Parts: sequence; structure tokens; C-alpha cells
Amino acid sequence: MAGTFPSRDVWRRPNLRLVDLVVFAALLALLYGLLRLAPALNAPFLPKTAPSVVSTDPANLPYYAVRSLLRMFIALFISVVFTFVYATAAARLRRAEKVLIPLLDILQSVPVLGFLTVTVTAFINLFPGSELGLEFAAIFAIFTSMAWNMTFAFYHSLISQPRDLDEAARIMRLTKWERFWRLDVPSGMIPLVWNGMMSFGGAWFFLAASESISVLNHTYALPGIGSYVAAAISQSSLNHVGIAIVVMVFLVTGVNFVFWRPVVAWAERFRVEESAAAERPRSYVLDMLRRSAVPDLVSRPARPVGRALDKITRPFGLAEHPLQRPAMRTRTGDVFFAGAVFAVVVYGAWRALEYVHVHTGLGAFGPAFLYGLATFGRVVVLLIVASVIWVPIGVWIGMNPRVSRLAQPVVQVLASFPANFLFPFAAAFFVASGLSLNIGGIFLMALGAQWYILFNVIAGASAIPSDLREATQLMGVRGWLRWKNFILPAIFPAYVTGGITAAGGAWNASIVAEVVTYGKHTLSAYGLGDYIAEAAKVGNFPQVLIGVAVMSVYVVGLNRLVWRRLYRLAETRYSM
Repeated sequence: MAGTFPSRDVWRRPNLRLVDLVVFAALLALLYGLLRLAPALNAPFLPKTAPSVVSTDPANLPYYAVRSLLRMFIALFISVVFTFVYATAAARLRRAEKVLIPLLDILQSVPVLGFLTVTVTAFINLFPGSELGLEFAAIFAIFTSMAWNMTFAFYHSLISQPRDLDEAARIMRLTKWERFWRLDVPSGMIPLVWNGMMSFGGAWFFLAASESISVLNHTYALPGIGSYVAAAISQSSLNHVGIAIVVMVFLVTGVNFVFWRPVVAWAERFRVEESAAAERPRSYVLDMLRRSAVPDLVSRPARPVGRALDKITRPFGLAEHPLQRPAMRTRTGDVFFAGAVFAVVVYGAWRALEYVHVHTGLGAFGPAFLYGLATFGRVVVLLIVASVIWVPIGVWIGMNPRVSRLAQPVVQVLASFPANFLFPFAAAFFVASGLSLNIGGIFLMALGAQWYILFNVIAGASAIPSDLREATQLMGVRGWLRWKNFILPAIFPAYVTGGITAAGGAWNASIVAEVVTYGKHTLSAYGLGDYIAEAAKVGNFPQVLIGVAVMSVYVVGLNRLVWRRLYRLAETRYSM
């Protein structure tokens, strides 16, 4: 009997280790910081007396940086939830996809200032007398600069899911809830993480516009590093801008080390391939969390909730998409659904045109389309140049784990760094050299949009199974033949995702790239971005509506004529 009874060491609790103390102290510090920040978020606020600028004292920068970082992570959490719901509905509901994807194109094309113009007043009225309304408006603006790219990436991973995994889910008779968490999320985790990292970096670009909000001839400033830079620019203080840039580099590097690098290394567990990669991304923070017992203790209470959700969602049916549908029933449903959508679109368009006709006249659309044509030309030039430069570099980084480990922090800093912080220096150079912003605006737009192509190509190249790479090496496939028959087809789906989001990001970046202010100097380019920015600044809602509508026409038209066809090609021919 003594040989079958567990020994005393089995019942002994593990000793408290140093790594547990470090992780527990970090968790307490995080909770303490959130509790200290909470009262400031609900500070008294009156629109008529609210400050329009923040102090440019460098001593305030650490506090401003923490406030900005909190807004960014709240917006990231909301973006992930939105991505899961929206992308799953678009991928799994055939009729809804016909509406949700074009709507996503339109939402992606609406600039941040377009959302702010409409939502700031609503959020302020929702929380009267509290700064919480302005905080929600800023977080919502940051969310609108994050969510669309992540949603496109997760949607593409769902529609290009390997057939054998789909068949396995059917054979195991998983419920819709179980399939989502055990198949859909794991299979889309790597592109979601990389695009989340890119979206997070792209959101820094619009931080100044989100924290220093200029609408209805009034400016509301929230404490944050974005509003600090906006105040420094208005004072023509390059010294303060330079200090903010240094703080920003430390902030981006710290976020990459503490958060994104561990997440990238953790996401490698979801890679599907027959042979293991020679070297995988590593993270000291993730290694510390894995050695600590604190994460397991924190997550343990949530496990019964997960099991309960599995049972609760079972009556909603299994995740079995019908392989065949009755033709008559499908055709009848399509007709009624298309009719309902057409009626809603026609009614909305008629009310919008009526509003514009009453306030400015429909003739205002003509000049707006000419402005849009100029911005469209800049976007096309940007996409061509960025593709030629960053596709080879992205493939090189993504297919070399050792290079990826060294290059990812550098790329993350470059992509996450808000390029509009450099706009004052660019404006000073343009003024000194006499270079027109019509040309220089392409460079400014590229600073905020080109990284979408690079990050998606890196994600696509790193997701290529190692056995395929080894097979091409064994067969001696090299040079252009290797690029043409292996690399380009393998990264094509990821490139399409990067291209469509880079185009949308370029249109959005035109709002801040086609009108640059530095002290008493204001440079503007002939384009739709300048048109919308000036209208939003003075609160000209009809002109903002015209500008957003024209931008949506250009973006949706390009997506439907070019990018959607490339999406279908990626889904049918180049899905692994």
C-alpha cells in the first residue's frame, strides 16, 4: 500500500519563486496605475471653458505618455472584439458578406476627422459635465484607425481556411462557439497579431488629431503625448517636439518589448506545419510568464466559465456550413435581401443628397471629385513605390527567423512611430527648399501607410510552412523562378491584405499630410485631404459630408474593381 500512495512531495505546494514575485509585483503595479488614473478620466468638464492646449512642460510627458498608452490599449481591446464579431459574420453569413465587406470599405475610407466631427458632440452630451465623454471620443477615434485593418486580416484568414481543418471541425461535430475558439481564432492568430501590431502602430499617427480635437471652431485638448506635440507645433517649439520624439521612441520600444514581442512569440504556437521552423521568435517576458505560476492562478477562475459557455452555446447548432442549399430557396432569399438592402441604400443616399442640396447645392460635388482625383494619384504612386521597396525586404525578414528577431523591434519602432511628429521638420524643409506639398505630401502619406504592406508581407512570408521552404531548396529552385512559382504566390494573399489597408491608410493619412502647419507657416496641397480638414476645422458639416462621400466613392471603387478581384484570386488559386 505504501508504494501506491502518493509521496509527501506530491502534496507539497510549490515554493514561491523569484519569478512569481516579479510577475505578481508587475500585476500589482498595473492595477495600482489604473486605479490612480481612473479619477482623472472622470474629471469635471465644461465645453465652453475646456482648455484648448496642454502644458508643454517636459515634466508632464511621463503622465501624458501613460494617458495616451491607456487610450491605445482600450481602443485595441475594442478593436479585437469588433474584429471577431464583424469578420466572423462577414465570412460565415453569405448574404451579410455582400453588405458587410463593402461597408467595411466605406468605414475604412472615412477619415478620423470625419468620425470626430460627428461623434464628439454626441459623446460630450452622453456624459455631461465629465471629461469621460471626450475620453470616449478620443478612444473611438483611435479605434477607427485600428479596427479595419485587423478585421480585413481576420476575415481573409477565415475565408482562406484550409479545407482539411474545416472537415475536421465537421467530423468532431464542434458547436459554432467551439469552432470559433478552437479553429477560427487559432488559424487566424498569426495574421491577426501582425496586423494588430501594425494597426497599433498606425494609430499613433492619428494620436495628435484624437487628443487635440478641432471641431465646430473649437479645440478640445486631452492630456496626452499627441496633444503635447500639437501644442509644441503651434508654438513653433522644435525643442519640445524633439523631446517628445525621444519619449515616443522609448515608449514604442517599451511596448514592443513588454507586449508585442511576447504576443508574437506566443502566436507561434498556432502555426500549422509538418516540420518545425529552425528558429522561432523568443521573448524574455513570455519566458518569465511561462515559468511563473501567477498567470495560471489568475486564469483558473475563468475556466469554469469557458466550460459553461460550451454547454450554453450547444443548442445554437453545430458549425456545419451546408455544402448544398436548395436553389429556389437560396434565389428567393437573395432577391428579398437584395431588395431590402437596395431600399435602405437608396433612402440613405436620397436623404444625404437632399441635405447637401439644401445647404450647399449638388454642384459642390464637382470640385470635390477633382480634389479626390489629385489625392488618388498620390495614393497610386505611393502604393507602387512602397510595393517595389518593401515586398523584397518583407520577404527577406519573414523567411529568416534570425533576421526577423533582430529586425522586428526596428521595424516596429519605425512603423509605430507617429510620422506626423516629424511633419514640423518636414514643413521647415519644404519652406526652406521651396518644395511644394503637392509632391512632398506623397512622402508624408507614405510615412504613415507604407508599413501596412511591409508588415503583411512579413506575416505572409513567416507563415510559409518550413517543409515547403525545404522542398524548394532540395529541388534547387532559385532566383526569379523561386520568386515567381513559390514566394510571390505564397505571400500574395497577405500582400493583397496589406495593399488594401495601405490604400485606405493613405487616404486617411491625406487628412494630415495635405495640410501641414508649423508656427505661422501653413502648407497645403491640392487634394481631398485638405478639403476635408478645412471643413472639419470650421464645422462645415455639408462640406465634410461631401468630402467623405467622394473619398468613399474612390476607395470603394478601387477596392471593388481591383482589390476584391485580387482577393478572390488569392482565395481560389493561392490559398495554402
